[in-house]
Amino acid sequence: MSKSRMQNVLVLDFGSQTTQLIARRVREAQVYCEIHPYNISIQEIKAMSPKGIILSGGPSSVYDKDAPMVSRELFDLDIPVLGICYGMQLTTLLLGGRVEKSSRREYGHAKLIIDQPDKIFHGLAQGGIGHQVWMSHGDRVEEIPAGFHVIAHSESCPIAAMAHESRPIYGVQFHPEVAHTEIGMDVLTNFLFKVCSCTPDWTMRSFVSSAVEEIRKKAEGRKVICALSGGVDSTVTALLINRAIGDNLTCIFVNNGLLRKNEAEVVLAFLKQFKLNVRYVDAEDRFLSRLKGVEDPEKKRKIIGTEFIKVFEEEASRIEHVDFLAQGTLYPDVIESVSFKGPSATIKSHHNVGGLPEVMKLELIEPLRELFKDEVRKAAEELGMPYELVNRHPFPGPGLAIRILGEVTRTRLSILREADAIVLEEMKESQWYWKVWQSFAVLLPIRTVGVMGDERTYDHVVAVRVVDSLDAMTADWSKLPYELLGRISNRIINEVKGVNRVCYDISSKPPATIEWE
Repeated sequence: MSKSRMQNVLVLDFGSQTTQLIARRVREAQVYCEIHPYNISIQEIKAMSPKGIILSGGPSSVYDKDAPMVSRELFDLDIPVLGICYGMQLTTLLLGGRVEKSSRREYGHAKLIIDQPDKIFHGLAQGGIGHQVWMSHGDRVEEIPAGFHVIAHSESCPIAAMAHESRPIYGVQFHPEVAHTEIGMDVLTNFLFKVCSCTPDWTMRSFVSSAVEEIRKKAEGRKVICALSGGVDSTVTALLINRAIGDNLTCIFVNNGLLRKNEAEVVLAFLKQFKLNVRYVDAEDRFLSRLKGVEDPEKKRKIIGTEFIKVFEEEASRIEHVDFLAQGTLYPDVIESVSFKGPSATIKSHHNVGGLPEVMKLELIEPLRELFKDEVRKAAEELGMPYELVNRHPFPGPGLAIRILGEVTRTRLSILREADAIVLEEMKESQWYWKVWQSFAVLLPIRTVGVMGDERTYDHVVAVRVVDSLDAMTADWSKLPYELLGRISNRIINEVKGVNRVCYDISSKPPATIEWE
């Protein structure tokens, strides 16, 4: 199925930290969905012919001087609209209602009482003790616009949900996209299927078919080189392109010297079974030379990203008539690397996006840039990739460079490789590797006093990071058994020369990020 013929739901982003979750929940219902900035033009929206529009939450007040706005015309397009939190308040303001500062900020769990039956509350009980939802707002709707009626309330929010009497326009003050809202998926799927009349046609089988078709149209008869790391993202990218254009694809695996222990050997062994045309490039000296003396994490990312492109361009020069560079950029990479006025600020440049030089000789092919990580894994299964590779933990493009805080040297890389290998060995041996999102070691830029035998030591500190997540947009630290943590710590201290202390990172995302840099 071509994406141009696939139904689409738009999420307009007003800066909520959970905007990405809205899109994920819609896709979980097997409906294709895209996030766009709130200031997208009405003409662009019309051109996309969406089945529905969801207005996200956001940190602003609708009365702020520079509050993000949409055109009043949006509500006259005869397209169903669901406003969430700020989106509900904005809907109210633009359609003639009144929004005021709440007498008491409502943040956290609340009980939603459904007052009237409605399509978005189809199948949900009215009255009674209510349904647990998640609130996060300082303003609230005090007077609904003409033509609307109140369909739900909470203790602190008399107008917690509203619906137009004759048009498909809705507003909810709570956040249906977060897991804390028990009826969240009910509300979203009711909006998608009962209001927007969507059909669940966004599957990985349809994606693979559509992606192969689009790649073939774009690159048939032309040559592509693919940045292949051996991770699930780049491997799925390569398999999709290989299925589309066959021998015109050349995969390039670059050993940048920042890989995990035995990574190159493991990756190349994996790739042999897929019969891909792979070229191996040993660029370790080159990358480490460029990183000498560099401590700033953003500089490290930029250097590594730029050097990757240079390597690929040099390799491309050895292949006649190469037109495209393929890489496994994902949707969160794109979202995190782009900031609109109002939406959440850029946290870091991504190695697949922010690291690219302004001028590049090769055109990009990024078939996964519409997908979240768990969707890529489903696509990998659809393509027949083995379980071990499909469920391999994510590994960042800059590699161990951003898990070494401070300067990257051969000595520090060696220490981190050995410590990281122990973490992975113990995680797999205990079967916890397959239960968590990501696990790895980090080398800190400090030394601490210790005692080993009868001698005083002054050695490095390793932090262990293990997190649970669905898509890397949010994450929580994993509650590993103490016995497992103890084995990891003891082995690292006893087996890795130069380390005398191990710490466990118990930070969640947000406010922390998964990677340390």
